[in-house]
Amino acid sequence: MPEAILPLLRGAIATLEIATCGTCLAVVLGVLAAVVGQAGAPLRALVAAYVSFIRGTPLLVQLLVIYYLLPRIGLDVTPFWAGVVALGVNGGAHIREMIRGALTAIPPGQTEAARALAMPRFWIWARIVLPQVFVLIMPPLTVEFSALLKGSALISIVGYVELTRQAQYQLATSSHPYAVLVATAAIYGVMCLAVGEVTRQLRRTSSRRGVAI
Repeated sequence: MPEAILPLLRGAIATLEIATCGTCLAVVLGVLAAVVGQAGAPLRALVAAYVSFIRGTPLLVQLLVIYYLLPRIGLDVTPFWAGVVALGVNGGAHIREMIRGALTAIPPGQTEAARALAMPRFWIWARIVLPQVFVLIMPPLTVEFSALLKGSALISIVGYVELTRQAQYQLATSSHPYAVLVATAAIYGVMCLAVGEVTRQLRRTSSRRGVAI
């Protein structure tokens, strides 16, 4: 069993890497979807269709579509990047909904005043809207990161060697399979508990600053 710890820790690092990259992509897609969703009716319908489709289908199906479909249209992707795109597209739909909810907490007078001053739309979002939005969604954003971190276990299906895949390798050779499973679960638990602690700290900080989350 001790010989399995180091490979599992390497797998945990790989899990954190792909979850972090996927979350960064999810934030970008979520912001883009939120901005586009404030535009005309056709674009709003497109964003609504994206959110409904992603939230209504399993992450595993999305991963397999990305991994097997993109090469058919000439885009070869590695298991890592297929996982990043799948996590990003999946998380982006949820983050867009977080942003949409946070927008209702921002007084409309702020953006109206900016428009009256002829401030460009880009700068209204960059300087007024998004800074406040990210303060409001930071705690749920860490929860989304935790969800994507656990969801990254599915990427082992397409051959990416993260924590779950490393556990499978160790189960095939270890004389203590139950210990390997317990250690794997414990590592996932520690990572998620760490993210949860970050969330609690963010809530306390927001409360001290008078921001209701």
